[in-house]
Amino acid sequence: MTDSKKLSDDISFAGQVTPEQLQQAAEYGFKSVLNLRSPDESGFLSDEEQRANAAGLKYANVPLKPSEPNQELTAAAIQEIENLPKPVLIHCAAGARAGGIALIATAINEGLNYDQITQKAQEIGIKLEQPHLQQFLVDKYIAKQAEES
Repeated sequence: MTDSKKLSDDISFAGQVTPEQLQQAAEYGFKSVLNLRSPDESGFLSDEEQRANAAGLKYANVPLKPSEPNQELTAAAIQEIENLPKPVLIHCAAGARAGGIALIATAINEGLNYDQITQKAQEIGIKLEQPHLQQFLVDKYIAKQAEES
């Protein structure tokens, strides 16, 4: 898909997808879609699950708020990524949440250290200030470093 960014062979991310892009995703070989948008967000595609299923894609929705990190929902999103058939396309409204969650999942899966995460974020254009990613980095790396020093 032209508007998506590939983080690994298993994970790509994008902003809001259209019904046509869901069909394209299936044609490009994606097996599943994870939507991080809340149904009350403007522009939420109310029949996205049906359209994804019709295209042959598994579908999951974990409604992460764009501005406030939530450890439980972040963990739920990571769990969905682990359980969904690969490759998975993760999306939100503009791609920031999706990029942050995609990077967290990749970091966990590949055992990346802080420097590797920041390098990958720069390569792909993911902002480390994205709230869910920032909380993950603080919890996993920055707090740990503070404890060790």
